[in-house]
Amino acid sequence: MTDILVTGVAGRMGSLSAATISGQDDLDLVALVDPQGADCGDVPSFKSVDEALGLTRPQAALEFSVPGAVFMNSMTLLAAGVPTVVGATGLDDAQVGELSAAAASSGVGLVIVPNFALGAVLLMRFAAEAARYYEHAEVIEMHEKAKVDAPSGTALRTARLMATAPGSTLRAPPGPGSPSRGLTVDGAVTIHSVRLPGLVAHQEVLFGGDDEVLILRHDSLSRRSFMSGVLLALRRVVTLRETVVGLENLLD
Repeated sequence: MTDILVTGVAGRMGSLSAATISGQDDLDLVALVDPQGADCGDVPSFKSVDEALGLTRPQAALEFSVPGAVFMNSMTLLAAGVPTVVGATGLDDAQVGELSAAAASSGVGLVIVPNFALGAVLLMRFAAEAARYYEHAEVIEMHEKAKVDAPSGTALRTARLMATAPGSTLRAPPGPGSPSRGLTVDGAVTIHSVRLPGLVAHQEVLFGGDDEVLILRHDSLSRRSFMSGVLLALRRVVTLRETVVGLENLLD
């Protein structure tokens, strides 16, 4: 049995994750953290990570707090020697480097996951493979209107995996850029972000070739699609002694 702490439990992903974890035979929910408070049966609730760590001893943590809190919460957990899965977005490359160093210093695992949906992870893998055969590709990511970051962490990771894939032939389309053309990542892949009510999480990768278009698409129709990835990451992080970025690196 692995004792789990979950942050951001007042949010939709945090609350659903907590409920899912509480139904597992091998995971035990021992602490909930959110400044707004939380309620999940008899599980103790705390306003801060420091408060929770003062009274509980989690063996792993799931970080789903708001973008402005994810870095410090994760640093606090890692400094306390708690293997941590970071599902919240908003970390930049420098912060990822600092968290990785903190995990290494404590000798615990750190898993940073832009997207927990297994289908989305497989799309990334397929897109990186296709990058060997096409010169031009673009990404369209679509999320609920309340999503703060744009492009999404999933879209940025997809584009970087495509641009840096072994043998990738992708390059930016010719001609001057335009604000309406989206963000170009690594000089190769342009991302377009859509924010509308009614959406959950959707991504298309389009490859253009001679008289053909290859389209890869994944749709998360509810947040339940992320739970299998959440459980996989929590079960694996306690076995790690390094930082892993991307759920695809835990699949094999």
